[in-house]
Amino acid sequence: MLLALLLQVATPPEVRVLGPGKPNAQTPATLVVEPAAMLVVACDGDADARTTRSELDGCLAHSLANGASTSTALGYLEYAGWQRTWLGDQGALPSPFEVDRDGDGRVTLDELQGHFARLFARFDKDADGAVTRAEALTIRVTAVGGGRQPKRQGDRIPRQRPEPE
Repeated sequence: MLLALLLQVATPPEVRVLGPGKPNAQTPATLVVEPAAMLVVACDGDADARTTRSELDGCLAHSLANGASTSTALGYLEYAGWQRTWLGDQGALPSPFEVDRDGDGRVTLDELQGHFARLFARFDKDADGAVTRAEALTIRVTAVGGGRQPKRQGDRIPRQRPEPE
C-alpha cells in the first residue's frame, strides 16, 4: 500500500490543455434600416425626431443640388455618387432605373421627390404625415445566412423540372 501511495505521488496527474472554446455565432440583427429610410429620417430639419414630407422634399432638393453638375438633374454616374453620399453605398436602392421615370438617363428633382414620396408613404406606418425612427426600422424575420439549405447531392443543388402545362 505504501508503494501504491508513492507511485501516485511520483506520477504527475494528467494535465489536459484546452484551447479557447468556439466563439458563439454572432446573433443576427433583428432590426434593420433600409438606406432610403435612413435618408428619410436623416432629413429631420427641425430635430424633433419626425421627418415630414416638406422636410424630405427640401432635403432632397439640397442633396440633388450638391450632387449634380447642372443642379437640375443627375446623370446615372452622378446618381451613383449621390447614392454613395446620401444612401451609404452606390448600389443602395432606389436605383436610378427606378427613379428615372421617363427613361432619359437623368434623375430630376421631380422624379427623385416623386419616388421618395412613394417610399415616404410606405415608411409612414401610422399615416400621421411624418416618419419616425421607429417607423423606419424593419424587422428581419430570417437570420443572416439562415434559412433552410437545399439538400446536397455531391456539391450540386438538384434542378427542379418545370411542371407540365
